[in-house]
Amino acid sequence: MQIVEASHDWLFPKMAAVVHHGGAGTTAAGLKAGVPEVIIPYMQDQPYWSQRLYKMGVSPMPIPYATLNVEILAQRLITVAQNRGMQERARQIGGQIRAEQGLARAVNTIEGYFIM
Repeated sequence: MQIVEASHDWLFPKMAAVVHHGGAGTTAAGLKAGVPEVIIPYMQDQPYWSQRLYKMGVSPMPIPYATLNVEILAQRLITVAQNRGMQERARQIGGQIRAEQGLARAVNTIEGYFIM
């Protein structure tokens, strides 16, 4: 079976970890899902987000794209699978993000400025 497309909101919570490039949208979806992330940055804002998640304790050290190989990726996945603290930290942050109701708060704020 081939999956052509899958929503981050549906897929990521079902995973033990997310491996991705580190773009802002994918990074946010991983945080919201509450799972650790393994990031392989290669351009734009990706190095920033990969370092940010590493410092937050929800990701092992990022893998620079130029150095990516099977052994390094496997080691990072082993780290994520065995690091209970990283897993718990990701769950905590995911719970906080899901509880924010950010869209509703933004709509209320904007409406407060324009609806009298």
